[in-house]
Parts: sequence; C-alpha cells; structure tokens
Amino acid sequence: MQRYFVEKMDDNQSTILGEDVHHITRVMRMSIGDQLICCNPSGKAARCTITEITNESVLANVVEWIVDTVELPINVIIVSGLPKGDKLEYVIQKGTELGASEFVPFIATRSIVKWDEKKSGKKVERWEKIAKEAAEQSHRTKIPTVQAPLTLKQLLSLGESYQYKLIAYEEDAKSGEKSKLASTLEQMKPGDSLLVVVGPEGGLADKEVASLRDAGFVSCSFGPRILRAETAPLYLLSAVSYYFELAR
Repeated sequence: MQRYFVEKMDDNQSTILGEDVHHITRVMRMSIGDQLICCNPSGKAARCTITEITNESVLANVVEWIVDTVELPINVIIVSGLPKGDKLEYVIQKGTELGASEFVPFIATRSIVKWDEKKSGKKVERWEKIAKEAAEQSHRTKIPTVQAPLTLKQLLSLGESYQYKLIAYEEDAKSGEKSKLASTLEQMKPGDSLLVVVGPEGGLADKEVASLRDAGFVSCSFGPRILRAETAPLYLLSAVSYYFELAR
C-alpha cells in the first residue's frame, strides 16, 4: 500500500498536499474509495480511505492506526564529509532505508567538493526529497532530517548535545582496533542518540580527528577493512540494526 507523509492529520482525517497530490492522482491513478497509508509528523501511521480529491489536496479518513514499530530503537545521526559526485545522495537514500534519523554533511579539509552557498537551498531540497522518497519506499514512519553542511567548528558545537559520538577512523582499523563500536552500543539504551562522523574520500585530517577527540568523540574502526566514504555509514547502520533489532 502506498505511503505518504502528511503535515495535517488528526485522529479522524488526513490532508495530503503538494507534489503528493499529483503522485496520487496522476501516477498512482487513485480515486475516491482507494486506500493508502498516511504518516503524521510525530511518527504515527494510519491506514486511510480517500474521501475527496481536488487539484490542490486529497482528503482521507482514518480507518485504523498501525502500531508496528519500524524505526531504529536509537537515533543515529550520520555526519558525512562532503564526498564528490552523487555519493552523498546515495548515502542519504540507503541510509534512510537502513534507519538513520538525520544526515549532516560536513565540510572537511579533504573534501574535494567545494560547497556553493548560492546553490545550498536547492541542494538541500534535493537531499530532503531523496530522504522522503526513500522513507516512503522503506515503509518508515519518520523522514530523516537533512541539514546544510557544517564547518568543523559547527560540528564541534553540535557534538556538545550528544553523549555518544564516534569517529570512523581508518588508522584505528589499520592498527587492529575492534572493540569501541561494540562497547558504545552496549552502553546505549532505546531512545538514546548516536552521532557518527565519517570522512570524505581522502579521510579525516589528523587535526580534525584531534579536535573531535578533544571534544569527546571516540575514534574507532568499522572492522578490519578500509571502507569507502559512502560504505562506512551503511556499515554502521547495519551494525546498529543487528545489535538492537535482531540480536535481542
């Protein structure tokens, strides 16, 4: 059943607006009486029946609320050093499918891509759209937040709000470190948040790692192999899912 995220939804009715109206009427060719799933901003989902269609909106009555839990038990915030090409789009799409709650691009020293502030609005809008579509496809009840890129200083400030924060550091992988990720997950309980920093293609600079460590971040490996910038976040999310959703 097709899933849509809506801003206006009460206990009895949901109102679908914007591009989703076109998708419902022109792409899915739904009509009055057809059913779909609506998710409200708080993460609750309901099976609904379409009762009215106009050019601007689709109204649907709530038939039943869905109680299945599909979100990760902990909130995982992925901080990605800006990679080249469309790699960040890939991370956002697949990371959403794997349960990330937020994506934070990071303007790293070794980022090849130079961030253009003039185009930032449209770029972030595209990332948000990718996250929304991936959340619908994977039947999530929440759309991950996507921020505009942060500087190192801004990232250090962001880290002050989190108790658990890790750095994926290839030097730790090379030295054989393999316990810090597992030990961090062992300390966490449902509802906690984990902030994870992954570098760009060239990795994080030593000064960046030193600054992050000074701010309370813990560097660790994601196994003995060196992962690409777009692979590491997906490895982390898969590990979290296994630990909290399958191994218990």
